[in-house]
Amino acid sequence: MEAYTRVTEETQRYPIGLTITDKGLHISAIGAKETCSLVLFQPDQDEPQLKIPMDPALREGDVWNLTVEGRWPKRTMYCLEMDGILKADPCGRQFTGWEQWGDPENIGHLMKSPLYPEVFNWEGDKPPRTPMRDTIIYRCHVRGMTCHKTSGMRNKGTFRALTEKILYIKALGITAVELMPVNEFQEVMVQETQWNPKAVQKPQATGRLNYWGYTGGYYYAPKASYSSGQRKRPVYEFKTLVKELHRQGLELITELYFSGKESPSMALDIVRFWVKEYHVDGIHLVGYPPTDLMGKDPYLRRVKLFATSWSGVEGTKDKHLSQYNDGFLTDMRRVLKGDEDQMRPLIFRIGHNPKGFGTVNYMAHTNGFTMMDMVSFDRKHNEANGEDNRDGSDYNYSWNCGLEGISKKKKLTEIRQKQIRNAMTLLFLSQGTPLLLAGDEFGNSKFGNNNAYCQDNDTSWLNWNQQKTNRDIFEFARYIINFRRNHPIFHMEEEPLNMDYLACGHPDVSFHGEKAWRPEYENFRRQLGVLYCGEYEKKEDGSPDDYFYVMYNMHWEPHDFGPPRPPKGRRWHVAIDTSLSQINGFYEPGKEPLLEDQRKYTVDSRSVVVLIGKVFETDKDVVPKRRKEKDGHEKV
Repeated sequence: MEAYTRVTEETQRYPIGLTITDKGLHISAIGAKETCSLVLFQPDQDEPQLKIPMDPALREGDVWNLTVEGRWPKRTMYCLEMDGILKADPCGRQFTGWEQWGDPENIGHLMKSPLYPEVFNWEGDKPPRTPMRDTIIYRCHVRGMTCHKTSGMRNKGTFRALTEKILYIKALGITAVELMPVNEFQEVMVQETQWNPKAVQKPQATGRLNYWGYTGGYYYAPKASYSSGQRKRPVYEFKTLVKELHRQGLELITELYFSGKESPSMALDIVRFWVKEYHVDGIHLVGYPPTDLMGKDPYLRRVKLFATSWSGVEGTKDKHLSQYNDGFLTDMRRVLKGDEDQMRPLIFRIGHNPKGFGTVNYMAHTNGFTMMDMVSFDRKHNEANGEDNRDGSDYNYSWNCGLEGISKKKKLTEIRQKQIRNAMTLLFLSQGTPLLLAGDEFGNSKFGNNNAYCQDNDTSWLNWNQQKTNRDIFEFARYIINFRRNHPIFHMEEEPLNMDYLACGHPDVSFHGEKAWRPEYENFRRQLGVLYCGEYEKKEDGSPDDYFYVMYNMHWEPHDFGPPRPPKGRRWHVAIDTSLSQINGFYEPGKEPLLEDQRKYTVDSRSVVVLIGKVFETDKDVVPKRRKEKDGHEKV
């Protein structure tokens, strides 16, 4: 190691962690200890080569400060020594020691950090800054996305493999990718006993992994085991992922879990760091974050922030603060399964879009059933978690369509796929910001496990063969996502007023029953019609959006709807009918057939139909009449 010179007086304030200066380095280390030293290691050596004690006189509270002048080999590593015990810098930007995912040998391993950060060229990177009203989120896990043998990836379960999936995600119509925790965390679960670092006995692994990552960790470093190759480069690969997403016009949102043990100021510093250092476009705050502090922070003013709630914080016009909406999942699943007294909740969820705040809607999330499991299981099946099926929620608001578990029976498959089409229509035709759980676009199943936090296997990994076997689900998902993107009336800036404030002859959005202009709210009703007036929104070319009439029939019997009259010169055409499995539930844009009887449409049981008002030109292309098959199903 080369000689160094200690700087005894320092007037400049540095950020927490290690900072490389023109002449050497500065470190601000957090520790409520009596002594603290910077310990340096030569590359690939386990024995310390140099220890530089920190002066207590330069200590500020529990922050130790040290500035030295000097140069060391490029691959020099460092850690801290506090009260005689070697430990990782809690604010390290990268670590060695946990490069191998799920390795029990990681337990108790001394984590060291590179002294010099890797240089990265952002090449003029610019964030897309997609407005909240236009945002469509795709939520995934770095490993789960590409670990399965069917993913076709060489570097499975890594940032690099996820980067290779960007074009797929973009083609789906997504605008933002949300990643479950990607900061360095200990996935190997240990027995709940206190560990004395000076003792010979190390804590024992339980044999289970914390796959999700909701645990304490090192907040300033991306996870080393999520990078590829023999020489791990997590910082480089994660930054490359962000840069490539931006090049394709997509945003990156990352989840940060806070245990509540972090000081509010440190939690704020962590969020700022990920925005500045990694160019992330949004942060999903989970656990126990100081949301009031973050929601008011001027540095985060134009960053998308997501949390369970923002009580005590004032909203903004661009809605950079958004709330994750479990209420949408609960209400809409009850609508989907045909529970009583759900028409008023349906009306509320369709239009809910509070002023000043975004609202993120989802039919499925990490914690709970996938969309496929939502229509395949009545009960949770978490036996593989080793907790006697006592973990996970008992309230899934699901319906197995008549048989518990995954099945290949044709009639069962048809109704389940129709229910998934219904679910996606409920999601993507509601105001607010939709979130799609990765794999739901092609019927991914977790085999009834609604709390797969420890399942690092086929239960949690996406089986990409399902994109082919469930091609009809995939095609409908891609269609409905782009249908929403192309029609701004379904993602307005603010909540519809249900009034004719443009004096154009129609309210922006109005509600109807089986008969036009006669909404029905009795507890036994399961039918609702919704009229959207396109005059209240503009398409990309500046022209008004189209008129739409959406008919929801969540009853187990067909019902006749009487659509309201479209504007003069327009006729109703059928864009979506989720009961028509032979066309995957939709007609391609520009090929929507004319509704022959403009005053009546029979909506099949448990189905959703979307009519589009198009300028009338000819009766040549009309909706085919239905006929009854021997099995009782209606066909066209």
